[in-house]
Amino acid sequence: MAADGTPEPERTPDERPEAGPAREGGADHPAGRRPMPPEAPHRPGYTEQRAAGSDAEREEQEAGQKRTEPAVGDGSGATADGESAAPARLTGRQRLRASLWPPRLTRAQLIVALLLFILGLGLAIQVRSTSDSSALRGARQEDLVRILDELDNRSQRLTGEQRRLEGQKTELENSSDQAEEARKQTVEKEQQLGVLAGTVAAQGPGINLTIDDPHHSVEADKLLDTIQELRAAGAEAIQVNDVRVVASTSLSDLRGGVQIDGKRVTQPYRFKVIGKPEDLEPALNIPGGVVQTLEKEQAKVSVAREQKIVVDALRQAKRPDYARSSSR
Repeated sequence: MAADGTPEPERTPDERPEAGPAREGGADHPAGRRPMPPEAPHRPGYTEQRAAGSDAEREEQEAGQKRTEPAVGDGSGATADGESAAPARLTGRQRLRASLWPPRLTRAQLIVALLLFILGLGLAIQVRSTSDSSALRGARQEDLVRILDELDNRSQRLTGEQRRLEGQKTELENSSDQAEEARKQTVEKEQQLGVLAGTVAAQGPGINLTIDDPHHSVEADKLLDTIQELRAAGAEAIQVNDVRVVASTSLSDLRGGVQIDGKRVTQPYRFKVIGKPEDLEPALNIPGGVVQTLEKEQAKVSVAREQKIVVDALRQAKRPDYARSSSR
């Protein structure tokens, strides 16, 4: 009813005034009481739309709070006037530099690094030694067969020498007259040592080696290599021109020639070598051997096998001043 007592017309729910907050001392509502909110009209999907709107508003509020909160650990936060600073982002290069330096190495990583270094060093040494020893990889098949035959001949020669010494020992042990047998072997041994020492002449099968050096490019070291190669192939007596070559022979360079044991020797250099020809000649002709080395120096080399080589250049036997035999 109105204030004057006349009845108010009925209003539909849409025409009712919205209830506002209670005012103290107001005429419509008593003091201290709040009016009930009008009931929402029942329309299809209204409740679901309101709930979806509430969830969307809640998510927007949470996202706004996350944007305003400072990032943990980045040193940024809200400024003095309430505005939040954006977190600093590192580039890929900066992140890579930060992960690599300063280095963070553990004891296990250091041990593994040391082992890998040792393994790499060993592999490098092995590869280098293998490459140094592979000089014969490009050799022809017949050259390889010749080298193999030379090695077999050396092995057979050493085996024969061992058998000969064992036979002499057996003869000494089984002989009835050991003194006579010992004297006989002593004489034979003296002759053998005389041949090796150059104090007696020698003859036997061997080779004649001639080195013609018109350009004077063959020096003493090349001749020394030739002598060493012949000795390794089983040469028992060697003579260069008119000088007997023994274990103590020395070679030096001179202008226009070579000096051997103090004697001047000029080209052509003629070697008389006693030994097994089948071993001596292949040893000089192996790939990278004496003949090829001398030919690179523009020298002419000729090797001829002979059934009888006479080595007649002699050396005087010198009595040692201090050394004495220790056998009784």
